[in-house]
Amino acid sequence: MADLTQTAAVAPRPGKRQRLVAAAVQLLHQQGVQRTTLADIAQVAEVPPGNVYYYFKTKDEVVAAAIDAHLQQIRGALADIDARFDSPRSRLKALVDLFTADSETVTQHGCPIGTLCSELDKRPAHEAFPVADLMHLPIAWAETQFRALGRADAHDLALQLMAAYEGSALLSNTLRDPTILTTAARRLTHWLTTF
Repeated sequence: MADLTQTAAVAPRPGKRQRLVAAAVQLLHQQGVQRTTLADIAQVAEVPPGNVYYYFKTKDEVVAAAIDAHLQQIRGALADIDARFDSPRSRLKALVDLFTADSETVTQHGCPIGTLCSELDKRPAHEAFPVADLMHLPIAWAETQFRALGRADAHDLALQLMAAYEGSALLSNTLRDPTILTTAARRLTHWLTTF
């Protein structure tokens, strides 16, 4: 007789569309929009290439789905921070920790959000993609935290926090030095502790 506890513990494999979106998120980060093809995405998702067109008619539709996946991930991560931390200051520190949680990948490929925003901005139809939302979401959340700390300059501080992370991620990637990102995180955490 089969062991039902082992069978119940195995998670079902995600559906084809979900696998295609996850593969797109991964490849757009690793290779960029320009170099990633629908065939690449199908291969990583382990979906027959012809099946891609059932879910997405164009590469732009896949890119839009990847942006939406990033937005969902950001919302989920921020909601998790809200649920786990009581004070605005501890929430902001948790955001900094989140920024640097995967510094090796950021060093290798850049910030997944920042690089996507930068690359799509150079395309003629960039207005079709809600990439600015990828930045607006964490900035607005951070602004809420700074405002809860009584800061009248909450918006400026939120921009400063995001700029410090994105700049450090760019330098870390360009110079292939993860310590740039981790050092910046330590400084940001100290800054959040002392102001």
